[in-house]
Amino acid sequence: MRTLYQKYEILLLNTTTYFKRYLFEKISWNSRMVGIIGARGVGKTTMILQYIKENLDSKKALYVSADDIYFSQNKLIDLADDFYKNAGEHLFIDEIHKYADWSRELKNIYDSFPDLKVVFTGSSILDILKGSADLSRRALIYKLYGLSFREYLNLFHHFDIEPFSLKQIINNEARLKNIKHPLPLFDDYLHRGYYPFGLENEINLRLGQIIVQTLETDIPQYANLNVGTSRKLKRLLAIIAESVPFKPNFSKIAEMINVSRNSLDDYFLYMEKAGLIGQLRNETKGIRGLGKVDKVYLDNTNIIFNLVGDKSNLGNLRETFFFNQMRVSNNVISSKKADFVIDNFTFEIGGKNKQQKQIERDGKSFVVKDNIEFGYLNVIPLWTFGMNY
Repeated sequence: MRTLYQKYEILLLNTTTYFKRYLFEKISWNSRMVGIIGARGVGKTTMILQYIKENLDSKKALYVSADDIYFSQNKLIDLADDFYKNAGEHLFIDEIHKYADWSRELKNIYDSFPDLKVVFTGSSILDILKGSADLSRRALIYKLYGLSFREYLNLFHHFDIEPFSLKQIINNEARLKNIKHPLPLFDDYLHRGYYPFGLENEINLRLGQIIVQTLETDIPQYANLNVGTSRKLKRLLAIIAESVPFKPNFSKIAEMINVSRNSLDDYFLYMEKAGLIGQLRNETKGIRGLGKVDKVYLDNTNIIFNLVGDKSNLGNLRETFFFNQMRVSNNVISSKKADFVIDNFTFEIGGKNKQQKQIERDGKSFVVKDNIEFGYLNVIPLWTFGMNY
């Protein structure tokens, strides 16, 4: 256990606190059990270390990673028992999905140590969602998305920009006082700004590894799929990446990759929950339900550039960015007249020469244009939708 403390202290010493994710202030950290899920690389580990560093007595807290070699010979509940007996108060467990039978042991920890507060994180979203059913009455589950364009500006370029509401954005009030020309920064964000590790070198290599690990390990392990199926998932992802906003013909795709129609629905859902794609659904049940899928996007523009590079379709990039950024705080659904609907507001996405033929001038319809710095009337710059969280 001493080795675990040494690793924890080194990590804490090297944790900076000048930038915090949008979710930091929204988490009920004092709850008895909190779960934070999110795709690999979005900043879960840093966020919990920041909380410890700024808010807790480090001697009464402990951070561990569930894939530590310590757990090859020791149980999680035994660690919790030792920690609790030594006056421990806050236990943080990272990458919980890498520990076998984690949900049962967390349940036992919750029931056995009523004074112990536990925070756990998981990158294998599928596995966490499956296991969290056992913890539904015990744990508060939060989802952490990647960086917004606003967060990218704050982290990568050291600005201090607060989020803007949807109302402020559509009223063209999302202005950046200290940035004269946001478009070059916006282009950089689309290439490398969604993941905090974009600050480091070799972003394409690291992101590529995340994609492979998700397709070859996370999804197959969750769904008990074989190696051959992971190849079909890769092929399916490539089809989506190369498409110009992708309106799925499920029967045709099922034939292309040689799977049943029902299996294909499952594959899309697995990839969506794992943070590789986003599915835009109609107004029947909205994006949080399981309504009809009208369009399928890669989860974010960084993945698009990683998979297809500069061959990326501009229209696809624009729609992917809008959907990716606005889904965090809003219910985004498809529109029969335009591209998207949010709270009865209609949005048509396009370049700077986009016309308004497809929408009405009714005060609730907007043209979202790329490659413009400022908006006017019902025309809104695309980049401003990255200011919402």
